[in-house]
Order: sequence, then structure tokens, then C-alpha cells
Amino acid sequence: MAPASKASAPRLGKALKRAFFDRNVREVAHDLIGATMLVDGVGGLIVEVEAYHHTEPAAHSYNGPTPRNQIMFGPPGFAYVYRSYGIHWCVNFVCEEEGSASAVLIRALEPTHGIAAMRRRRHLQDLHALCSGPGKLTEALGITIAHNTLPLDRPPIALHARTEDVEVVTGIRIGITKAVELPWRYGVRGSKFLSKPFPK
Repeated sequence: MAPASKASAPRLGKALKRAFFDRNVREVAHDLIGATMLVDGVGGLIVEVEAYHHTEPAAHSYNGPTPRNQIMFGPPGFAYVYRSYGIHWCVNFVCEEEGSASAVLIRALEPTHGIAAMRRRRHLQDLHALCSGPGKLTEALGITIAHNTLPLDRPPIALHARTEDVEVVTGIRIGITKAVELPWRYGVRGSKFLSKPFPK
């Protein structure tokens, strides 16, 4: 298998600024599908996300601010990174106006940039499995608690708008026990890079 070269990576769309996230969290989640997420130049197309709003009990912010979730209550356009089950880091993008405490969880990427680095970090060759889950993609991109509270429009993080239309499918969120009926999971229909297929 030939190594992926920079020439083979798809072109990037316009850079997304923090104002992009100053909207309804579900609109942001929808519009992030097909966008490119890079950390120090490593990343890919966002193919799956979940929206979380402070008014529903699955959100970390539902019971108010804590030392862990404080960044969610600040202005939009910042990263919220937390440890899941004491094992994996998960990265979220804070959305809506300051105080709303809403965020989008990034669940899966289609790797396009820095694939060799991702394979090295994940000790894995299978392209489809490199970023097919929130903990997998943070490991592949080298995201840790050190990225918590960082702005989403400044290095080392870069986000770029999608450059072509994608068919977005929605479904219920995964791995939660509260507000399970809300169809706030978004993804690229038919993508082979999802953490879990959407029901047909």
C-alpha cells in the first residue's frame, strides 16, 4: 500500500471561525458534516457528530457548571475535552451563546490528512477503523486534556467548511441512557467511516 501523500488529500474549504458556532447546536451539528477537522495538520472529514443541549439530561451541562464542564458555559467556538469512562478522551465543540452550555461531540472522521501519523498513533493500518469513534479519533489526532478550552479557529486546531454537498442522515444518539429518543446524531449517509451505521 502506497503511503498517502499531501497531493492526494482533498482541497480544503474556507476556514470556519468562532462565529460559525454561535448558532443553534443542532444547526451547527448538521453543518459540520463534511467539514474538515485538523489538529497540527492531521485529521479528516467529519462524518458523524452528536448534538447536546443544556436543557436535556444527556448533556454534561444539564445540572449546571462544574470544574470539568465550565468551558461549555463560556462563549462558542472552543474545545471541550473530557475523559470518557476513565479511558478515552472525547472532543466537543462549544456552541450557542455564552451561558447556553451546548456542544457538538465529534464521533467519527474519514481520514484525509496525516494518515501515516494516525496509523502510528493507533498502531493500526485499517483506514476505516482509524477514526471510527470518539475515542479513536482523539487518539489518532493526538487530542488530550491539553486541548481543552483551546479556540477552534487557531493553531493547533483548524476547521474548514465542506467543499461539496453531502447527504446528511439523522438518528438517535449512541451510548447514553437519558433523552435517548432525541434524533440528534448526524452523519454522512452510507459512509464507511462511521462509528456505527444509521438505521435504514
